[in-house]
Amino acid sequence: MNAEIITIGDEILIGQVVDTNSAFISKELNKIGVSVYQITSVQDDREHILKAFKEAEENAEIIIITGGLGPTKDDITKHTIAEYFGDILVKDEKVMTHVEDIFKNYVKKPMSALNLGQAMVPSKATVLFNKYGTAPGMWLERNGKVFVSLPGVPFEMKALLHKEVIPKLRDKYHFPFILHKTLMTYGLGESSLADRLDGFEKELPSFIKLAYLPNFGKVRLRLSAKAEDKDLVLTEMNEQVKKLIPIIEDVFIGFDDEETLESSVGKLLKANNATLSIAESCTGGAVSAAITSVPGASNYFIGSVVSYNERIKTDFIGVSKTAIEKNSVVSAEVALEMAKGVQKLFKTDYAISITGNAGPTKDKTDKSVGVVFIAIATPSETFVEEFNFGQPREKVIQRATNKALELLNKELLKNNKNSLLIE
Repeated sequence: MNAEIITIGDEILIGQVVDTNSAFISKELNKIGVSVYQITSVQDDREHILKAFKEAEENAEIIIITGGLGPTKDDITKHTIAEYFGDILVKDEKVMTHVEDIFKNYVKKPMSALNLGQAMVPSKATVLFNKYGTAPGMWLERNGKVFVSLPGVPFEMKALLHKEVIPKLRDKYHFPFILHKTLMTYGLGESSLADRLDGFEKELPSFIKLAYLPNFGKVRLRLSAKAEDKDLVLTEMNEQVKKLIPIIEDVFIGFDDEETLESSVGKLLKANNATLSIAESCTGGAVSAAITSVPGASNYFIGSVVSYNERIKTDFIGVSKTAIEKNSVVSAEVALEMAKGVQKLFKTDYAISITGNAGPTKDKTDKSVGVVFIAIATPSETFVEEFNFGQPREKVIQRATNKALELLNKELLKNNKNSLLIE
């Protein structure tokens, strides 16, 4: 079963907005056994949209459309859908009441005629109620094909996809069972891993495939299984993962199925009933932002210090002036003292510290741009590693953030061997 995703909006095509919706929709469709045939982005232009609809209907059974459902005159998706289906727009009373309630309780200003227009939908559409916004989703069918129009606002789109679209697709179609298991590795390149796993890959069952996903010093190994028999998929995936882990044990740092590295760290901290604090300099709070992006982080993350200035390192974290004068702020010695200091300051089990030169100039240090020291403090020891992440500045910050989380993740895995087991 194929699907096509169409995103509508000039803001995507001029680079003003990054299209994250398509990636999310693709992932969710793949989970239920739907293959995305194509992703298309089009302007807020009637002819362009009509052409995209026609081509999508020729390519796929399921067409998911996002964007262009706002109240302004440039949002023409709804009108174009009605034209494509030879339909007219009619007022949906439930949507009208919902829009009125939003303005009364949250916006607190009179509605305009444009806002009232949000309640107008194609008469042939099944309305998908949007709890979080004024633009409803719409489900239409013709010639055995399904068209679904969703708002472009990501959290509105995600809610409708989960609560309305996926359940309706499951009711309408029979899908094969798909399962992905992704293992994260670091410290070994893609080609070296491929050489090591050559024999393993050749012996995989025909319905399981192995993919290599390299990114910033790490490689994710994704096993994908697809078959009609769910029990067969679950059993065989379990067996293959158990075979794979011993082969990559020296570079394996955990699973990455539906989680980011920061969520993996969070799960391990909770499993160990442990707490975390952070002191970061050149990353400017990026590691802390990553940690706190995970819901429930307050259960294990105590706090952080963005010690961009030398005085903050000495006065707040407790780094000695001698260590700075002797080694400079970008040094292993200072990173170690930062980790120990913030661990003591916040009374946590674990701590991360980062100090480095993200560039574009050397500033007051003699270290090359891209040199970063990352220290990890555990309940029993503190260690530091030196890296050179090159240039530009954005790359240094991103790679340093990822590496800090990887190092902590590896330490936490040592104390939680059960996390390596497959359920």
